[in-house]
This record gives sequence, structure tokens and C-alpha cells, in this order.
Amino acid sequence: MKHRQFTKVQWAVHLGSWAPLGLLVWDAFNGNLTANPIQAATLRTGKAALVLLVASLACTPLNSVFGFRQALKVRRPLGLYAFMYVALHLLIFVGVDYRFDPALIYEAIFEKRYALVGFTAFLLLLPLAITSSKGWMKRLGRNWPRLHRLVYPAACLVIVHFTWSVKSDVREPLLFGAGLAALLALRAPVVQRVLTGMRYQLGRKRSGPPVVAASTERRSSGA
Repeated sequence: MKHRQFTKVQWAVHLGSWAPLGLLVWDAFNGNLTANPIQAATLRTGKAALVLLVASLACTPLNSVFGFRQALKVRRPLGLYAFMYVALHLLIFVGVDYRFDPALIYEAIFEKRYALVGFTAFLLLLPLAITSSKGWMKRLGRNWPRLHRLVYPAACLVIVHFTWSVKSDVREPLLFGAGLAALLALRAPVVQRVLTGMRYQLGRKRSGPPVVAASTERRSSGA
């Protein structure tokens, strides 16, 4: 039986993905979650979810455009870790903040626009997390990639949720939004062809003139 060996990139992704949760638990036990610990925990889990979600969307362009194949090995873990933090974010909201009170939760979701958008994003991401395994890929066949395209509108809704929830200083949400827009632009076929061509030409310049051409030149000169 072969033991699976993780690459350095995989180790970095797994350790880095658990780090925000570990730090959150540490700060909670040591009373370092500011004067409003529930709000701090909600914000930190939400931000971790957004960072990991954007990182998972960056994996395909990193491979297809820039040739970084290691990115494909961490795309699914990043997506699952992102959903883990989304679930924690929602759990803190409905369980800790609203104590699982159906009336209060219903009022919060349908009267606060940021809560409604965030809950909608969760509903879009839920089937993606459930069907992320290879077994579900085989069961769904051609429908699997179609289903998982829901990650794009979900990510956009997460950005909107973040923007509306901070209310005043929207610079950070807009920065994430710009990064997401750039990643979506990199998926456009025209952009991929241009960048791939540029990478190919750069690789040719670095490799220098072909060896065959050099040997042919020596033969023609009588060397």
C-alpha cells in the first residue's frame, strides 16, 4: 500500500488553512477577542472563508495560464476549508449570536440585506461541498462541472455580503472584489490565449537558440 506524500505546497495549504481557527480558539480562551467577542469571531471566520475561497478560484488560472501544476492539487482542499469557515461563520451567527431562535434568525435574515445575501451564498456553496468527492464526480458526470460553476455567483455574493456588513470602510471588500474580478477575467479564453502565448515566448527566450540549429551551423561551416 502506497503512502500518500504531501508536497510542500499541500502542507502549506493545510497548515495555513487551520491557522485562523487555531488562533481564534487561542484568543477566545485567553480573552483576546476584543470587547465584542461574538462580532470578532464572526468577522474572523468570514474573512478566512473569503480568503480561502478566492485562493481556491486562483488555482485553475495558476495552472492554465502560468503553468503552476501544484495548484490543482490544493484546489479541492482550499474549497472545502473555505466552506468549513463559511459553516462556522453561519453557526456563530445563528447559534451564538441568535441562540438558534427561529423567530430572531428569520427576522435577521430577511430584514438585513447582508444576512440574506450571505445565507444565499451558503446555500449555493452547500451542494458544492457535498459533491466535492471523486465519487460524486462519477455519479454526476457532465453535470458535475455545471453544478460547480455555482462557485462564481457564490463568490460574488460573498463579496457583496462582506461589503454590506462592514457598512462604512469598504476598501477591504472592494480589494477582494478586484482580486475576484481579475481571477474571473483570467478564465476568459481570449485572456488565457494571450497570457499563455506570452509565457511560451518568454520560455523560448530563456532557453536560448535550439541545439539543433547550432549543430547545423557548425556542420555548414566545416567544423
